[in-house]
Amino acid sequence: MASHRRPKQPNRARVTVLTATAAAAVALSAQGASAAPAKPGKDEVKAQVDALYEEAEQATEKFNGAKERQEKLEKEIGQLQDQVARGQGDLNELRNALGSMASAQYRNGGIDQSLALFLSADPDSYLDKASSLEHLSGKQVEAVQKIQAKQRSLAQQRQEASGKLADLDATRKELGEKKKAAQDKLGEAQALLNTLTAQERAALKDEEARASRSDSQRVDLGNVKASGRAGAALEAAKTKLGAAYVMGATGPSAYDCSGLVQWAYKQAGVSVSRTTYTQAEEGRRVSRSELQPGDLVFFYGDLHHVGLYAGNNMTLHASNPRGGVKYESMDNMPYQFGVRI
Repeated sequence: MASHRRPKQPNRARVTVLTATAAAAVALSAQGASAAPAKPGKDEVKAQVDALYEEAEQATEKFNGAKERQEKLEKEIGQLQDQVARGQGDLNELRNALGSMASAQYRNGGIDQSLALFLSADPDSYLDKASSLEHLSGKQVEAVQKIQAKQRSLAQQRQEASGKLADLDATRKELGEKKKAAQDKLGEAQALLNTLTAQERAALKDEEARASRSDSQRVDLGNVKASGRAGAALEAAKTKLGAAYVMGATGPSAYDCSGLVQWAYKQAGVSVSRTTYTQAEEGRRVSRSELQPGDLVFFYGDLHHVGLYAGNNMTLHASNPRGGVKYESMDNMPYQFGVRI
């Protein structure tokens, strides 16, 4: 016969414990799901900011290149437009001279039909017909040929100017894109720095100040004498220690890395180009062991950073918006090669 015994009931105390445990587990689970991610510490923020500064500098050098191209194109277009204006004036004088010939011919008994056609409403198409020149005098032929040559020259100059204007439009667009990319990265970096507490920012500033003093002492201990144009450039750059880093700046109160190099060499009477990429090709490459004070030293695989060699394995450079113009160990960045201007 089947059993009809009543099932055993769980102990009331055990039920209470199980219920409390389950509730605690649910509470912990909910707490974990809603917990905010851990706030990055000072050192992590510094590393992230340094990486963003590098990306901003890459965009800055491309911005500098686009700006240099824009300025060159604007200058070339201006020169072409001046040439076209002068050429049009010359063409008008030639046509007036030919018109005077026609007037004189008319007063002397009648104008040559070929000359009359040339001076009509559509002289350009008429000039294309070489056979038309057969009926003109030698002096008239010479005048017409000068007009033809001037018209061809003007057409070529106008076409060249039109092409450069199209290039200028594209360059201006690129300039805006590179500027925005750099500014965006700098904005991200500043937003990260703003997440630090006042105490953390003060500690970071103090660490960087101590590092800067140590780097300056290393340069002084190196006691390397600078000479020649490179030495003069280095001495000029030394006067800007502590100056601000500003994207696209070439002095006199703020610089980016290639802007400082260009400015320093200008003080030494040497003209160098605007970007790290072109500066890297302007002199003779030298090995690390051959470096002399004032030589250009390039960093990172894409050569987006440059400084002046300061001796004792140190560079003087416009570092970033946080550090400005300062001395720094070359071991802090991936060194590529040196260039002697």
